[in-house]
Amino acid sequence: MEDAKFRRCHGCDLVVEVAKVKKKQNAHCPRCNTQLYRGNRISLNSDLAIAIAALLLFIPSHFFPMVTIKLFGVMIPATLPSGTITLMAEGFPMLGLLILFCSSIVPFLVCGSVVTAHLALRKKWFKTYRLSLSIIQHLKDWMMLDVFLISLAIACFKIQDHADIFIGSGLYGLVLLQFTTSLLLTHVSVRRYWRVWQRKHQQDTEAPIVDPKHSIHCEHCHFTQQKGSHCIRCKRPIHFRKPKSIQKTWAYLIAAAIFIIPANILSISILLTNGKRLEDTIFSGVAGLIRTDMYGIAAIIFIASIIVPVAKILGLGYLLLCVQFKRSAFHRQRMFIYTAVKWIGKWSVMDLFVISIMMTLIDRGQILDFTPGLGAVAFGLVVVFTMLAAESFDSRLIWDNYEPTKKS
Repeated sequence: MEDAKFRRCHGCDLVVEVAKVKKKQNAHCPRCNTQLYRGNRISLNSDLAIAIAALLLFIPSHFFPMVTIKLFGVMIPATLPSGTITLMAEGFPMLGLLILFCSSIVPFLVCGSVVTAHLALRKKWFKTYRLSLSIIQHLKDWMMLDVFLISLAIACFKIQDHADIFIGSGLYGLVLLQFTTSLLLTHVSVRRYWRVWQRKHQQDTEAPIVDPKHSIHCEHCHFTQQKGSHCIRCKRPIHFRKPKSIQKTWAYLIAAAIFIIPANILSISILLTNGKRLEDTIFSGVAGLIRTDMYGIAAIIFIASIIVPVAKILGLGYLLLCVQFKRSAFHRQRMFIYTAVKWIGKWSVMDLFVISIMMTLIDRGQILDFTPGLGAVAFGLVVVFTMLAAESFDSRLIWDNYEPTKKS
């Protein structure tokens, strides 16, 4: 529970009175239903243990083969980073870096930041502590090991007619890594870490909220305080709303809308088989899966690669127009749209993960040869820009003209 008597909801900026919650219970905003805080479930030391376990699992999950295929008598192993290395070597460095960032770098940074946060808490290293918690808060939505596992399954289904597939020990390590990182994200709370720091090292900075209506919420450490230029707890500048949120979101959204056209028109993958060059766009790839009776995989790719990016662009565009035209109805519905857009964002990366895995499994120089097309680069930009647009949008803008008497 919170130490202060009042706090502002980080979803809609409503001033709410802090209530005690029991273990395994959550406190939600009565207006927008955003989760405000949770009852203490496990100790901070348990977070540390889970993070260390995850870091240890990086060794088997990244350096042992996930799967090995037998292609034309040749055994081809695939590790998690091998596909990204191949992409970089074949002239797609930014695409490879994006996949490596989401599947390896971000999980490592988040787990490592939990460890450094505990060390900084013990050693009273304020700047290290603040940086560690900032990494956890801003990068946790970019962790996509679950998407990678599903992409691996799809890639194996796509090549099962061309090669024999054998499960490697690295896959078991990857599944355990996904389990531990998911468990860590479920329990780790940046707000809770800041409360512990304040109790141990900043007892003199506790400032009671005299007038809740003139309080302000710090988006970095989630501390509600009287209005000021800097947060009294994390020392960062605080603002009533995210600076230039609408302008930044529009810029990212327009860029995504521009690149989504070549992403769907240009070839996303190129397969050379028996001397034939087969180029697939996202649509033709889905159609090919349907022709081979892989309806389930076709539906997954269609939703993740076509429906989700378009829905994100349209959804965020709708929210921005509602804010700028000061729409005063259906606030809860718009808040639901924003929450859905943020949640589905990472699943757009699935097709890029499949391409990375296919690059590894189908050995270059053999009868079968696989390479990404320029459409994959454009699609990668769409994914990045839509995720940045969702992060830059301030959901509190939806509620600025809220009137309880009107339909919400």
